[in-house]
Amino acid sequence: MAPTARSGVTQMAASKAKGGRPGIKVISKNRAAHHNYAIDETFEAGIELTGAEVKSLRDRAAQLTDTFVLIRGGEVWLNGMHIHPYVNGGVWNPDPDRRRKLLLHRRQIDYMEQKLRTKGVAIVPLQMYFDEHNRVKLTIALATGKKLYDKRADMARRDADREIRRVLKERSRA
Repeated sequence: MAPTARSGVTQMAASKAKGGRPGIKVISKNRAAHHNYAIDETFEAGIELTGAEVKSLRDRAAQLTDTFVLIRGGEVWLNGMHIHPYVNGGVWNPDPDRRRKLLLHRRQIDYMEQKLRTKGVAIVPLQMYFDEHNRVKLTIALATGKKLYDKRADMARRDADREIRRVLKERSRA
């Protein structure tokens, strides 16, 4: 077998070089979550999916932008996530917008339920990925909503950092 252009680079090294965790393949990210919420704590949760949904996730990304997490009856549910129907699924394709159960330890669920009782705290999904064992995982976070002035302060800080990096880059060139 002839070596390819990436023969020396494994998938783990490639994802580690990009700044991600080794061995994971990101399916979808919720970029709006970092803009609208201040992230306090993160948790890794499994998702209860059908086989056709997993095959569909291997083909294309899912939509996480308008998703939210609820705790009902001691179970954690992911609402509003859209997984495109699998092309070859036929009648076995489930509803693309159905509620999906998240798999967490009982202590984690109880802890999150206790934290949700405080005002302004929500559980938001951050990213969905295949872990090193090719299982679909979801990173969820306990987060507090940002006010408009918090968002403006973050944007000003980001702009200032960008300007500083630009000036330092110009100075290092000269």
